[in-house]
Amino acid sequence: MAGEERRKQIMKALGAAPLSATILAERFGVSRQVIVQDIALLRAEGAQIIATNRGYIVAGKNRAECVFKANHTDGQTREELYLIVDAGGCVEDVFVWHKVYGKISAPMNIDSRRKADEFLQKIASGVSTPLKNITGNYHYHTVSADSQEILDEIGALLKARGFLAEGD
Repeated sequence: MAGEERRKQIMKALGAAPLSATILAERFGVSRQVIVQDIALLRAEGAQIIATNRGYIVAGKNRAECVFKANHTDGQTREELYLIVDAGGCVEDVFVWHKVYGKISAPMNIDSRRKADEFLQKIASGVSTPLKNITGNYHYHTVSADSQEILDEIGALLKARGFLAEGD
């Protein structure tokens, strides 16, 4: 990979969670010193990269977000939520596209197994059913993470498990 492309990929990988030069070097197949030089070049170009004792972060960079279209049974909801939070994601919301009402959404803010279990206990109590049930199990989640790379991993995991729905 050429230096310019590697630096673009470094910027995509950096987020609110620190990444060390060693980890970046392993990821891109170069030496740690090459990464340090890349960071210096990115800073010279104006990138707001901060070095912390745990690695590099981008100043003021918000968490990356992605919307995933999912389809699964009620019995698979726990697995879907655990998969996302175990990989470092936060399920910000759930929404569906209803043919009459349009978009119906609800905040979730699930970023741990504990919060997933609390949500699932509420559903199991019989007070209500998952929003996805009004659209034949199809639903969307906005998921946030510290980097786009984590979101890409979550997408791959959801796809491998068969939870991603095709098309729109």
